[in-house]
Amino acid sequence: MYELGGIRFGRYTLGRSTVDSPVYVDPKRLIAVPAALRTAAALVRDAAELAQARRHHQAEPFELVAGVPLGGLHLATAYSLSTDCPLIYVKPEPEPDQYEIVGRFLPGQHVLLLDDLITSGGSIIQTAQALRGEGLRVRDVIVLVDRDVGAARRLEHHGLRLISIVTLPAMLNHYMSERLIGEDEYRRSLEYLEAQKP
Repeated sequence: MYELGGIRFGRYTLGRSTVDSPVYVDPKRLIAVPAALRTAAALVRDAAELAQARRHHQAEPFELVAGVPLGGLHLATAYSLSTDCPLIYVKPEPEPDQYEIVGRFLPGQHVLLLDDLITSGGSIIQTAQALRGEGLRVRDVIVLVDRDVGAARRLEHHGLRLISIVTLPAMLNHYMSERLIGEDEYRRSLEYLEAQKP
């Protein structure tokens, strides 16, 4: 992601949950390089298999995968193509709080929800509620990048279990150790993330 310009430093306000952030993460840049998107899908596959294989079953078996629009949909599509797991997605309608579920499904089926990035988890919760409204079961969420500012706890309150491939602090630690970012960028970013935690 770093090489593709998916990590930038400055001052960014992105919606209600990310205000004046010194670091901007854009996993959607992965779609520019099919091999990178395939790698991301493979990481999701490995995380899902590992979570289901653990003794205490940290993830439920699932029959469908759904991507959170819009970044999660790219990831879910790549995952679906690489695993043959059927894909569905939530398409917003013009009326507020109205959705159409695109794809084939049966009420009662389990859905694995995917997203490329999580900050507060609002869009994930909204997508899960739309799927549940059609009788689907949603318990597990896998995200590629977790900004690590408390979203896991918020998702728990909505009956969702978060599995993160990588956290933003871990990415920053790696970039710092590889001398890809300076000490000021590193320190400012970590201090900001820490201050965002509830």
